[in-house]
Amino acid sequence: MKSDIAIIGAGIAGITTAYALAKKGHKVTLIDSRRYPAMATSYANGGQLSASNSETWNTTKNILNGIKWMFKKDAPLLFNPSPSIQKYKWMIGFLLATFNGKHKSNTQQTIELAKRAREIYFDIADSEGIKFDLLKKGILHFYNDEKEFSSAADKASWLDQEGMEWEALSLDEIEDLEPAFKSASNEKKIVGGIYTKSDASGDIHKFCTNMIKTLEEKYGVETFFNTEIETIYKDKDKVILSATDQANSKGYVFDQVAVCAGVETQKFADILGDGMRVYPVKGYSVTIYLDDMISQQAAPQVSLLDDPVKIVSSRLGNRLRVAGTAELAGKNKDIRQDRIRPLLNWVREYFPSVSTENYTPWAGLRPMTPDMMPLIFESKVKGIFYNTGHGHLGWTLGAATGEILAEKMGNDQ
Repeated sequence: MKSDIAIIGAGIAGITTAYALAKKGHKVTLIDSRRYPAMATSYANGGQLSASNSETWNTTKNILNGIKWMFKKDAPLLFNPSPSIQKYKWMIGFLLATFNGKHKSNTQQTIELAKRAREIYFDIADSEGIKFDLLKKGILHFYNDEKEFSSAADKASWLDQEGMEWEALSLDEIEDLEPAFKSASNEKKIVGGIYTKSDASGDIHKFCTNMIKTLEEKYGVETFFNTEIETIYKDKDKVILSATDQANSKGYVFDQVAVCAGVETQKFADILGDGMRVYPVKGYSVTIYLDDMISQQAAPQVSLLDDPVKIVSSRLGNRLRVAGTAELAGKNKDIRQDRIRPLLNWVREYFPSVSTENYTPWAGLRPMTPDMMPLIFESKVKGIFYNTGHGHLGWTLGAATGEILAEKMGNDQ
């Protein structure tokens, strides 16, 4: 039986869930509190569709680095020590998840999700004609420390698999793969790299905005923007959404509802009494506009991951997206220059001919669970579902979790 379904949230999780449900023939309504789709965490991330970067962060090495970096303002991982019960509960959960022995199995699960999502994005690009600066050039992880490189190369024993190749490269091979490195003035600091040729990159915001048009025009999805959902409850066999639209109160009635609201999903879980621990982990990016021919030629084409400092880059047409850092500071979206500066310095170090004069900084809140695993489940209030907790892998996993949730909601009928 086909359902009348609402999706709360028009970011990557909500849009891919709406697409999967609409393709199954359900009547879908997409609701978002902002004026346009994908204006929060799905606005300007690192751009990578990266099975190779799906390793969870629950390692003792990351804990030790977090402690070491706690008072370093430009650190890749910054644990803000200011008091917060929610933050401390999340950190305790992170510690427990680190020592429960599931790091490898959780990573392998996210890799499988990432590979599934990647194929869905490729299919959407082909079948729906969605343009989003998709580049199928793989991802190159690179290292400037022999010990770090050797440790990464050793992961091939459990990471190298079909669709997630783990190929070790020398400096010469790196420069052959990405000639932009040849102009770097870093005196050959790079000692080696790992290349995962099946990975890709693309513009998440462009994908979402173009998908909205397809959802509306081809699949009849109804959209409501500037609409804030105040509360959600069940009345007999229907789910009721109480909303405010430009200061006017409204009520919406559906058979089922999927909450895909990023960090705001926690609010709905609290209302419904569902156990969930999703914390906003802030990430930063800069979008550098390659306005001149020299910058366009000097900027890398292959998507990159500087693994030791956790900085990624993706080529999006005549733009270069550079992203990184993780900051635990609650729902704070302030753009701090001491967090932006390392991203710009990274470009100047490795690609000195790229002008960084014209750029746009951005900060977004990633909805992250303590064990780094996405949450796809039904509320204890029947007919309400969740799709959240993707952390830094929202773009990488979104199409797969949207499809999985659509299957769950369809089977619930």
